[in-house]
Amino acid sequence: MPPADTPLRRGTPAYRRLTGAMLFAGFSTFSLLYAVQPLLPLFATDFALSAEGASLAVSLATGPLAIGILFAGILSDRVGRRPLMVCAMFLAGALTLAAALVPGWPMLLTLRLLTGVALAGVPAVAMAYVAEEVDVASVGAAMGLYIAGSALGGMGGRLVASLVADVAGWRWALGSVGLAGVVMAEAFRRLAPPSRGFVAGRGGSPLAGAAALFRDAALPLLYAEAFLLMGVFVTIYNYAGFRLLAPPYGLSQAAVGLVFLLYVLGSASSALFGSFAGRVGRRRIFWLPVVLLIGGILATGAAPLWLVIAGIAFVTIGFFGAHSIASAWVGRRALGNRGQGAALYLFFYYLGSSVLGSAGGVAWTRAGWPGVTAFCLALAGLALIVGAMLARVAPLPLPDRPVPRPAEP
Repeated sequence: MPPADTPLRRGTPAYRRLTGAMLFAGFSTFSLLYAVQPLLPLFATDFALSAEGASLAVSLATGPLAIGILFAGILSDRVGRRPLMVCAMFLAGALTLAAALVPGWPMLLTLRLLTGVALAGVPAVAMAYVAEEVDVASVGAAMGLYIAGSALGGMGGRLVASLVADVAGWRWALGSVGLAGVVMAEAFRRLAPPSRGFVAGRGGSPLAGAAALFRDAALPLLYAEAFLLMGVFVTIYNYAGFRLLAPPYGLSQAAVGLVFLLYVLGSASSALFGSFAGRVGRRRIFWLPVVLLIGGILATGAAPLWLVIAGIAFVTIGFFGAHSIASAWVGRRALGNRGQGAALYLFFYYLGSSVLGSAGGVAWTRAGWPGVTAFCLALAGLALIVGAMLARVAPLPLPDRPVPRPAEP
């Protein structure tokens, strides 16, 4: 190991251990959070629920996660980043295992709520842990593996749950994902190096920091984008399973699970639009992935199965592209308080998943897929309007040039 005061550098054994640990952290978090999404139709059948009632299995995890993110960073300032992440991952895996065994819907929802609270300790702390332990030149690569693990976990958890449920039912599906979560928590514990750059009790008043962030001209608009865009994305994926399992398509649970392979397009879209925005400018390009999202929503309203799947693909591409631009934009605007700025972005991101994801179920129950399409088009239209407002916000001056110039934030 390098000396205790030396940041980890790319290529060293300790750095490789940390990046491997972050890959497990991202995979575990998002597989445990969203593995229930393809199981919603099975919950609705087994517990005699409406679509919006079944969607609480997602919403009652993402809602507490959103709130927990605001406090997990503060807690980690006192107890440390690594210990909090280890505890969060073990607890979330164990709670998911327990959810596979409980007899009734209220208990399952209670365990999902607690899982969301537990998982808040990972995304809220991951960036701070990496930034404290890794050399500045190597931070991007380390966080890239965490984000890759997140995307793979979101896809893999849903896919595994669908395939296992098709053979053995949703309880075995949840049990499999929960067991995998515990195994990955142990892998993280073994791989993640002990904190060396952590200093307890740093940071000022959270309320003062939040007030400063909301005084920025762009950040409140970016938080609104996180809320609206995530609402569209989760609504489409929440209720697509209900539609594809029913006539005239009548797909199997395993076939519906294969739809989540479209997440691969999202990973590519995120990298592509992130790079494109860096060259062309965020304000000039943000509208493009939102328009792709709107086109995808419209395509899902068609009857042919291939066009429905293509529509979901374009929704995925558009969402991840817009999310990559917006999240990077937050980092650029929140120069003096990036940690809290990112935490607030994640708060609104998961709040959109929780609140709007369940509201989309009401649209499905009352008006079927045309209702879902109309609901998502309204959200995406608002996102496009907010994007136009963002384009009018004056960019921040570059750090090495005190005089403002026409550069992109």
